[in-house]
Amino acid sequence: MKTYSAKPSDIEKKWYIVDAEGIALGRLASRLAIRLRGKHKPMFTPHMDCGDNIVVINAEKIRLTGKKRDQDQFYWHTNHPGGLKSRSKGEILDGRFPERVLEKAVERMLPRGPMGRQVMGNMKVYAGTEHPHEAQKPEVLDIAGMNEKNKRG
Repeated sequence: MKTYSAKPSDIEKKWYIVDAEGIALGRLASRLAIRLRGKHKPMFTPHMDCGDNIVVINAEKIRLTGKKRDQDQFYWHTNHPGGLKSRSKGEILDGRFPERVLEKAVERMLPRGPMGRQVMGNMKVYAGTEHPHEAQKPEVLDIAGMNEKNKRG
């Protein structure tokens, strides 16, 4: 018996649209990471991009439980002495690019390296309801309906 390994001609990519309004950040990010990587498919091959393309809308209306909105910090360094900077998730969600909170959550659930960067290119995140991907005819993926805890709160 031979181990199955998908070829580029065997891979079928679908387009999905996800409405992130009111869904818990971690639950949404984990579902998106699984779909982007392709682990939900029986033909999953670790070294191939088997995942689907996902469009996320309403990223600014994502839900953070507990005190994460104020206490969770994103850190970066300016490469100058004393240049450690931070910003809370709430500040980012209220700021100019609220979609970055979801992008970082998903990015940190994917493998580092060329495969992770390629897979992240398959996800498009928009703060509002408008998106330019109507031509791909994306199917609706109801993550809020998968589990009652996803939208609880």
